Amino acid sequence: MIDVRHDVTVWLVPADGPELVTEQDAVDLIGATFGSGASVLVVPVERFPGRFFDMHTKLIGHFFSKVVQYGFRLVLLGDVSGYVAASTAFRDVVRESNRGQDVWFVTDLGELDTRLAARG
Repeated sequence: MIDVRHDVTVWLVPADGPELVTEQDAVDLIGATFGSGASVLVVPVERFPGRFFDMHTKLIGHFFSKVVQYGFRLVLLGDVSGYVAASTAFRDVVRESNRGQDVWFVTDLGELDTRLAARG
């Protein structure tokens, strides 16, 4: 679903659908937005399997890089606190991502709105 939030066009990816893991999955996700005008992809964390958040697999880095390479911002929507508690490396990824503009982890749409209002 395409939505405009704080003058930013976002695509709210449905929670149900195939797992997103690979760089090709990222490309397919981007392709699905073709012509929509969306610049931000908001993906529920439920779309990613647990292994995605394991920093040793490097899946998360490849996926993020592909989305950013195509000029989109990525928002992972939902609770990742269990993964943060289990991995110092993942906690660092979340912290550093949320400091930047390209990838954010937010718990809900209210938090996304706050961030978009502050940074656009």
